[in-house]
Amino acid sequence: MRMLRSVTIGQHIPGDSLIHRLDPRTKILSSIVLIVLLFVVKGFIGYGLVALGIALVVRASNIPLRFVLRGVRPLMVILVFTLTLHLFMTDGRIIFQIWFLKVTWEGLIRGLMMGTRLLLLIIGTSMLTLTTSPMQLTDGIETLLRPGKKIGIPAHELAMMMTIALRFIPTLLEETEKIMKAQMARGADFQSGGLTQRAKSLLPLLVPLFVNAFRRADDLAIAMEARGYRGGEGRTKLKELKFQRVDAVAMGLVLSFALVVGALF
Repeated sequence: MRMLRSVTIGQHIPGDSLIHRLDPRTKILSSIVLIVLLFVVKGFIGYGLVALGIALVVRASNIPLRFVLRGVRPLMVILVFTLTLHLFMTDGRIIFQIWFLKVTWEGLIRGLMMGTRLLLLIIGTSMLTLTTSPMQLTDGIETLLRPGKKIGIPAHELAMMMTIALRFIPTLLEETEKIMKAQMARGADFQSGGLTQRAKSLLPLLVPLFVNAFRRADDLAIAMEARGYRGGEGRTKLKELKFQRVDAVAMGLVLSFALVVGALF
């Protein structure tokens, strides 16, 4: 249950920092640039510079670094699995050998690089949802997808679906924790036993969780219809998105940083 509380994906922390005040489109595009940069960079020096840039963004957002790092905890299994897979599946100079399993220097380096890439990807992209409200995120995604309407891309519907999905991740995790506590109070055991036994013990958790999820989706649909929601056609916005000078400066800094780091490392 501690792991469930550690998930920060989809959470939003209100604030008045420089990062919070940026246009959501600036933050979305910066996140895309970060993703591309992490797949272009090939060395640890480059990853170190990217980590320094992310640290500066976290500092400017006034969000505690400890809270941001909490979002990595639930994904440690994936990080360890990635490192282990590269250790034993990469040919090269052998460090040591256990039966037919060989641990190589090349596997260690590649595993560390892949783990670092995933770590920076998680921390960097989490800043988007932590500093952007669901409404701003929806408006930003819709505006960026709007040119695709000419070829039939439903910009508003896609933006709404992605935002609702992100918004309800913390809610579903909270419900999961409540159901686990209720089932444990009734004698359910989610810890002991083998893999098969643990899988069977999840049934009392998954069934009510899916029922609550469908019920919540139905309630949300009814509420949206009751408020006259009919899609994006003809809708107006209370606050129109406008690029400010600070957005241009921020986007320029991000692009310049990405080009320099990507070219040199």
